[in-house]
Amino acid sequence: MSATKEASGLRRLIGLRVTKTALATVAAIYIAMLLHVENAQAAGILAILGVDTTRWRGIMTVYARFAASVIGLAVASAVFLLAGFHVWTLALYILIAFPLLTRIKMKEGIVTGSVIVFHLFHNGIVSWHTIGTELALLAIGLGSATAFNLAYMPKQRKSLESLRQTTEDLFVAMLGELAKFLRDPAAVWGGDELLRAEAAIEEGMQTAKRSQENRLSRQDEPWLLYFGMRREQLDLIQLMMENIAFVSSSVPQSEAIASLFDRLTHDVRSEFYEGKTERALDALEREFKAMPLPATREEFEIRAALLHLCRELRRFLTVGSRGKMRRSS
Repeated sequence: MSATKEASGLRRLIGLRVTKTALATVAAIYIAMLLHVENAQAAGILAILGVDTTRWRGIMTVYARFAASVIGLAVASAVFLLAGFHVWTLALYILIAFPLLTRIKMKEGIVTGSVIVFHLFHNGIVSWHTIGTELALLAIGLGSATAFNLAYMPKQRKSLESLRQTTEDLFVAMLGELAKFLRDPAAVWGGDELLRAEAAIEEGMQTAKRSQENRLSRQDEPWLLYFGMRREQLDLIQLMMENIAFVSSSVPQSEAIASLFDRLTHDVRSEFYEGKTERALDALEREFKAMPLPATREEFEIRAALLHLCRELRRFLTVGSRGKMRRSS
């Protein structure tokens, strides 16, 4: 058991990206050596630069770095042929190539291109052989990085399911607190769940983006839609909290709205949108319109706050209806 824990801790310490980088580096160097490419270690450096965190980002990064390196190699070859192999010509190359690569949005490839250019400078000659060698190192190093980028990426489903559970638990707690305050305006709530829900949603969005980038097909990520929906709903909960703060005493309408929040604590975990809470809200708003006008200023302010609360609650339900499937009747 202890050995298993140590192995798990070691994997977390090293990390998947570091492991893939090590393997890609060794593979690139061995391939370059087998093909008798000069300075095989340079292929390893290029492999290190090419490994990325997701499949899609890895492909885009390798493309940008390969293209930028080819452009940088062309610029450097022209500079070296015209001005010679001097230290100051490296500065001339940088002054020309770096702004050019930045302008054509290939800034990520500057470092990779510099590895190739400095290697060419070290050789001290521009020929078909030296240029071919640099291109071979590029292909081997970045090709190995691409192979390991595509080989394996961790599944994010368990993490996303856990974040969803956390988010929904916190939503249930927050809606319950809103219902409690409507029934008893003297109730005290620290609001810690609000910050925790915001953190869980943000982590969910980032994890969902990584999950999407690990698929080569650029289809919509349902988890992004889910956490985007929860982010909108969290903003609306904050607005509802502001409205509830104006409710200084409990009135019959407070109990009716509190019952809607009670219903929502069950609906929030449902994968389907059934519209029951929305229909109950419709009925409540009709009751509001049929009621006699407030007799006192305090009652007027409370009912105005409750009316605003109902509007924010409807927006909350509308956002939820877009983010969930509707159950067929």
